[in-house]
Amino acid sequence: MTDWAVRTADGWLLAIHVQPGAKRTAAAGLHGTALKVRVAAPPVEGKANAALEAFVAERLGVAKSRVRVVKGELAREKRVAVSDPAAEPARLLEG
Repeated sequence: MTDWAVRTADGWLLAIHVQPGAKRTAAAGLHGTALKVRVAAPPVEGKANAALEAFVAERLGVAKSRVRVVKGELAREKRVAVSDPAAEPARLLEG
């Protein structure tokens, strides 16, 4: 589909560049080959990761339990697994 969204056996693997501490949580276009997401939560105690997972789940219309940060828990460059083959990653760029 795109450089930042790769289909896997059970769904999608998303490359996401996170900017924590923003005014509101929203997708902000591309950052190199990753989708940039501004997250309102601070980067402490996993709050930004949890907010990112919730944002991705809500936008894609999947359960939060199906979205997990699988790489880069302490970095801005993250890999997020979405365990739902029917999910449409392009929806993250809408609105």
